[in-house]
Amino acid sequence: MNRFDSSLSLKGLFSGENKKSTIILLVAPILIITWKYYGTKAFYLAHLTAWSFFNSPDWTGATYSFFTGLFLFGLLPILIIKFVFREPLSQYGVQFGDWKFGLLALAVMAPVMIALTYPSANDPKFLAEYPLFTGVGASAGLFAAHSVLYLTYYLGYEMLMRGFIQFGLREQLGDWNAILVQTAISSLFHIGKPDGEIFSSIIGGLIWGIVVFRSRSLLYVLVVHWLLGVSLDFFICFVR
Repeated sequence: MNRFDSSLSLKGLFSGENKKSTIILLVAPILIITWKYYGTKAFYLAHLTAWSFFNSPDWTGATYSFFTGLFLFGLLPILIIKFVFREPLSQYGVQFGDWKFGLLALAVMAPVMIALTYPSANDPKFLAEYPLFTGVGASAGLFAAHSVLYLTYYLGYEMLMRGFIQFGLREQLGDWNAILVQTAISSLFHIGKPDGEIFSSIIGGLIWGIVVFRSRSLLYVLVVHWLLGVSLDFFICFVR
């Protein structure tokens, strides 16, 4: 077998040091595509409105997208890590890690991210996209409930992008290549969002990728990412 044939061997693709990266790079797009086509609020409104909470398809559709994201992006990668890779979740950032650095990074990033969302609250492109549940500004209690539910989506997102993909590829690809692959996938995931969001997702992918490796934890970036989403909704509903 010549070198070209050997490099394309399926046996080589799923064996040895290639096995984990192959699974990650095949599973990740399947999970993302499945959510994009069947896990969003748009899919719910088109096919599942016979089932809803509180007679509100809009609220239920938003909740549906959050929990499908948690399941596809969070739970399934965790099951693969535990039962296919047989590795501890701490190896994928599910730990407090370097909490001193993490809290410092959180203290620096959180106010910056919140401040950056304010101009977007008056952008027609963002107003057409957010908040996902359009009635969330009806009361403080409803906004709080929506924000808590929103966290479930971010838990799944961070587990997939910077946990499963980035930490998972680190050993074979190295730190920077793992961050770059994660950034490429996470930014392409934002296609269809406002242009300001998709371009900023490239910067976020790089910076947040560095932070999770330095802190050895997903927690601090998870909080910042969630605060970014919640603050945008807050400014749209109550401030602008």
